[in-house]
Amino acid sequence: MEQYLTVIFRTILFYVLILIIFRLMGKREIGELSILDLVVFIMIGELAIIAIENPKQSITTTSLSMILLMFIQIVMAKVSLKSKRFRDFVDGKPTIIINKGKIDEDAMRKQRYNFDDLLTQLREKDIRSIGDVEFAILESSGSLSVIEKKYNKDGQPQEGDITIPLIIDGKIEEENLKRIDKTNFWLRRELQKMGYQDVRKISFCSYENGKFFVDIIDEM
Repeated sequence: MEQYLTVIFRTILFYVLILIIFRLMGKREIGELSILDLVVFIMIGELAIIAIENPKQSITTTSLSMILLMFIQIVMAKVSLKSKRFRDFVDGKPTIIINKGKIDEDAMRKQRYNFDDLLTQLREKDIRSIGDVEFAILESSGSLSVIEKKYNKDGQPQEGDITIPLIIDGKIEEENLKRIDKTNFWLRRELQKMGYQDVRKISFCSYENGKFFVDIIDEM
C-alpha cells in the first residue's frame, strides 16, 4: 500500500513540476518546437518517468536536474533571440521546395525530402495538384507552408513573390540578396533613399513584389 501511495505522490508532484517548468519556458505549439526544445522536453519527461518508477530515486536530485534543464533551455532561447547564426544552427533554415511553380529538386535532395513527402503534405492541405502551387516552403519545424497560384479574370496565373527577409537583427542576409539578384550596395542605397542610414538599427527588412517593409529596433 505504501508503495502505491509513493507512486501516486510522485506522479502528482512531477506532473505539477513539469507544468510549471513548461510554463516558465514559454508558450510553443507542438509543430513549432525547435530541436533544442524537443531534446529538453524529452529529457525532462524521461527524468520524471525514472523517478516515478524507482521509489529509491531521490526526488530532490531529479527535481534539480529538471530545473537545470529548464535554465539551460531558457539561456539557449535568449542566445537564439540575439544570434541568428546560433538560431540557424539549432533550428535550421526554411527551404523553398517550389519556387514560382517550379520544383527545386536540388533543395529536396539536400533536405532528404522526396516527392512522396511533398504530395502527402500537399494533400493534407487539400491541394490536389502541384500545378496549383506557386510557393511551397519546408519550414525548420518540418511543416510545409503553401501559397497557391492566383488567377486573373481571364484564367491566367498572376505572378507574385513571397516575403524575402533582407535584414534580420541589423544584419544583411547576403544569400537572400543573391536570390533576388541584388547587391549589398543596392540595398543600402535603397534604404538611404527611404531615410534609413544605419542598417544596424533595422530589426527587420523584407522585400516583396518591389516593395520594402522596414521595422526599426526598439530603443530601450
